[in-house]
Amino acid sequence: MPVSLLAIPLLPLLSFVLTLLLGKRMGTRAHWLPIITVVLSFICALIAFNRVQHGEIINQDIYTWISSGSLSVSFGFLVDQLTSVMLIVVTSISSLVHIYSVGYMKGEDGYYRFFAYLSLFTFSMLMLVLGNNFLQLFFGWEAVGLSSYLLIGFYYNKKSASDAGKKAFIVNRFGDFGFILGLFLVFTQFGSLHYAEVFSQVSLLEGQSVSLLGLQIAMPTMIAFLLFCGAIGKSAQIPLHVWLPDAMEGPTPVSALIHAATMVTAGVFLIARCHPIFELSHAVLNLITILAAITTLFAATIALVQTDIKRVVAYSTVSQLAYMFIGCGVGAYSAGVFHLFTHAYFKALLFLGCGSVILGMHHEQDVSSMGGLKSKMPITYWTFLLASLSISGIPGLAGFFSKDEILLMAFNSELASGKFAWFIGTLVAFMTAFYSFRLFFLIFHGEFRGTEHQREHLHESPAVVTIPLILLAVGAVASGWFGVPAILGGENHWAHFLEPVLGHPHVHVTHTTEAILMATSIMAGILGIGLAFFMYRLQPQIPGAIATRFSGIYQLLLNKYYVDEFYIKTIVEPTLAFSRAVILKVIDTSIIEGAVNGIPRAIGKGSQQLRKIQDGQVSHYLAWMGGGALVVLVILLVGK
Repeated sequence: MPVSLLAIPLLPLLSFVLTLLLGKRMGTRAHWLPIITVVLSFICALIAFNRVQHGEIINQDIYTWISSGSLSVSFGFLVDQLTSVMLIVVTSISSLVHIYSVGYMKGEDGYYRFFAYLSLFTFSMLMLVLGNNFLQLFFGWEAVGLSSYLLIGFYYNKKSASDAGKKAFIVNRFGDFGFILGLFLVFTQFGSLHYAEVFSQVSLLEGQSVSLLGLQIAMPTMIAFLLFCGAIGKSAQIPLHVWLPDAMEGPTPVSALIHAATMVTAGVFLIARCHPIFELSHAVLNLITILAAITTLFAATIALVQTDIKRVVAYSTVSQLAYMFIGCGVGAYSAGVFHLFTHAYFKALLFLGCGSVILGMHHEQDVSSMGGLKSKMPITYWTFLLASLSISGIPGLAGFFSKDEILLMAFNSELASGKFAWFIGTLVAFMTAFYSFRLFFLIFHGEFRGTEHQREHLHESPAVVTIPLILLAVGAVASGWFGVPAILGGENHWAHFLEPVLGHPHVHVTHTTEAILMATSIMAGILGIGLAFFMYRLQPQIPGAIATRFSGIYQLLLNKYYVDEFYIKTIVEPTLAFSRAVILKVIDTSIIEGAVNGIPRAIGKGSQQLRKIQDGQVSHYLAWMGGGALVVLVILLVGK
C-alpha cells in the first residue's frame, strides 16, 4: 500500500486530534495545521489520480476489522477511477474552504474547534469514498453525518442553528434505517460485504424474490430500493430534503464544503458505486429518475422566490443534486458523476461568494437589503458572475457540459421515465438560469437598499477570502472541459476515463437530434437570464406586482409548499405528544423510575419496620429466635 495513499485520510485525522487537543493554546494560529494537512492530502490525491490514469487500480485490505462467524470485514482501500475523482473533489474543495475560513471565521469563539471539525469532516468523507467494502462505506457515511451535525450546530448558543443540526441528524436517520436493512440483505445474499465479492456475484440475485406483506418483490429491487433510501436522505431528495435548507444556519464555509461539494453527493456516489445492483432493477431506476425529476422541479420553484441569499443557493443545491440522480437513474452513471464534479466547483463558488457578500454586508443575508455591490466588491462580483453563468449552462463553462450530458442521456434512455426527466430537466434549466440571475442582479446591480452604516463600511473581502474565490472560478469554468462531446469536436475524455468502472450507455440519437437538444437547453438558459434581466433590471416593479397578483402561489412557494409544517403536524407533534404522555409519564416516570426508586423505597420502609424488633428486650429477642428456628424446622420437615 503506497504511503501517499494512506496519508490521504490519515493527515486530516491527525489534524483533527491535535487541533482539538492543542488548538485552544494555539489561538489564532489554530488554522495552520488543518490547512497544511489538507493541502498535503490534496497533493497525495493528485498522486493517486495519476496512478489510476496510468492503469494502476488498488484494492487492498490493511487489516481485519471484524471477524465473527461467517462475517469477515477488513479495513481496506479501493482506488479506482471513481474513487480518484471523488478524492480530487473532496480534498481540493476542502483545501480552499479551509483557507477561506481563516478570513470568514476570524474572531469567532471556538475558532480552533471549527477547524478541528472541518478536519474531522474531511477525514470522514475520505473514508467514505476510499473504502473497499460496504461497512467501511457505512462508517464514513455516519461519520460525515456526525461531522455535519457538529458544523451545522457550530453556533450552539443560537437556537435555530442547534435545531438545524438536530434536524439534519434526525432526518438522515430515516434514510439510514433503510440503508442498514439494505446492508443486511447484501450480507445474507452474498455472505460478504466487500465490493469485489458482492459485485462479482450480483447476477445470482436474478430470479430471487422476497415476501413482504404478502407481496413477492424481486430481490434486486428490494436491495436497490433500500440502498436508495440512504441516498435520498444524504443527498436531500424528496421526501427527506427538508434538512438541507435549514443547514444554512451553520457558518457559510460549512455550506460550501458539506452541502454543496461533498457530503450531499455521497448518495450519488453510493448509487454509482453500487450500479451493478441497480442495473438489475428497472423499477428502482425508474423510481430514481421520476423522483429526481420531481425533486429538481420542486426545489427550483421554491428557489424562485426566496429572499435569504444562502437559502436560494441551498434549494439550488437540492435541484442540482436531483440532476445527478437523473443521470444515474437513466443508467448514465458517468454523466451523474460528471455533474457532481463540475457542480462541486461552481456551487462551492456560489456559496463562498455569498459568504463574501455577507461579510461585506456585516452579516446581512436578505437580498432585499442589498443591491449595487458591483463597484464595492469587484472580485466577488466577477467570480459570482462566472458561477452563475456556469450553473445556467452557458456554452464553454463547466455546468454546460455536464448538464447537457445528463439531458442527452435522459432523452436517449430506453426507460419509460427518460423523456419525462428530459422535459423536466430542460424546464428546470430555464428556472435555474432565472433564479441564479435574479439573485445576481438583486445583489450586485440596482440601487443599494441597505442601511447607511452598511453602505459606509461596505468593502471587498480580504485576500484570504478572494483567492479561494478566484481558484474556484477556474474550476467553474474549466472543470467541464474534460467532457467535451464529439458533436463539439471533443472526445468526452470523462466518459472514457470512467467507463471501465461505470460503463457508458450507447447513444442512439442522431447528431441532428443531439444538436437540437443542446440548442434547446442553451436557449432555456438564455431565456432564463433574459427574463431575470427584464424583471429585475429593466422593470423592477414587475416582481412585486406578480407576487401581489398571484399571492396564493407566491406564499405557497415562499413557504416551501408547507412541507415542514406538514411534517410538524403529522410526525413531530404526535411523536412529542406520545413521548410525553407514554414514554415520559408511564414508561420513564412510572415504570423505570418506579422500579429504580420504588425498590429502594420499599427496602427502606421494610427496614423501618425491622428496626422495631431491636427494642432492647432480651425476652423478645429469644422469642424471635425461637420462632425463626421453628420456621426453619418446619421447612426442613416439609422438604423431606
